[in-house]
Amino acid sequence: MMTGQDNLRFAPGTVIEGKWHRQRYQLIKWLGSGAQGTVYLGKSGTQTVAIKLAKDRASLISEANVLKQFEKLQGDPLGPSLYDSDDWLTDRKTIGFCVMEYLDGVSLEEALKKKPFDWALVYVLQLLKQLQQLHDSGYIFGDLKPENLILMHPGHSIRCLDFGGATRIGRSVREYTEFYDRGYWGFGSRRAEPSYDLFACAMIFLYAATGKRIDRSNNPEMQLLQQVKMQPKLIPFRKVIMNALTGRYTTADQMRHDLLHVIMAHQRDEKQAPLRSTRRKRVVSNRENWRSAWLAASVLLTAYILFVIIYVM
Repeated sequence: MMTGQDNLRFAPGTVIEGKWHRQRYQLIKWLGSGAQGTVYLGKSGTQTVAIKLAKDRASLISEANVLKQFEKLQGDPLGPSLYDSDDWLTDRKTIGFCVMEYLDGVSLEEALKKKPFDWALVYVLQLLKQLQQLHDSGYIFGDLKPENLILMHPGHSIRCLDFGGATRIGRSVREYTEFYDRGYWGFGSRRAEPSYDLFACAMIFLYAATGKRIDRSNNPEMQLLQQVKMQPKLIPFRKVIMNALTGRYTTADQMRHDLLHVIMAHQRDEKQAPLRSTRRKRVVSNRENWRSAWLAASVLLTAYILFVIIYVM
């Protein structure tokens, strides 16, 4: 039954049955494996679902409890709905599993590789709104990275995946990915607080600008600040990113407000640029680099900002 790659890999068509609730599910396709489990596309009758088999049952219970807590919140959903949580008795051992809403979309990691950098602004603005709601509920996401975020079809609304790293504010972060972890870069502790997630948001911007993760040097703090200063695409947002990296924001709303302000200010600059004197033709190369990128998505960003101002703020 098992493939041998790990003890949570099963052949398509495998049927699992819950020990306690007696619900039956069919595994259709392997979707991916992480630190705490393996996820399959599955079927519950005619309904398509996502089924997570746990390596660590305690982590699965924690994740299920977090998802139940989030379902009580008002507003846009943060992640998938939880349908069931149970144990499956196999011939070798008991495996904990949970059954969740299948979120159909593309991972933020994949989207950032294909879309112009400007789209990262749209995605992070949405993400910050979601994070504020999450933080208000008493949790941080913890293992915040593009692979754990999904852009839903149709449209581009963002949802969070894999809440196994969600941590109650004040406790220690249990799961993290080094590149997005402020402790790895020497910018703070792994204490769960909103600024921990906001550091990861800044790193998402850096990843979107460079298209890769960078390795840590002997002086990681200086290295990271230099990386931000060196990226032409990040010039307009440098202050916002620096504030997030250094822990100056205490809420996601603060970072989102500043990001919107910068976007709107530079959009006004773009509209006024043709009216300026031709004597100002000489522009430093860094400014030219980010200006050309802005033109590609200015209409999209303007529409999104107006939506945010009218319906959200």
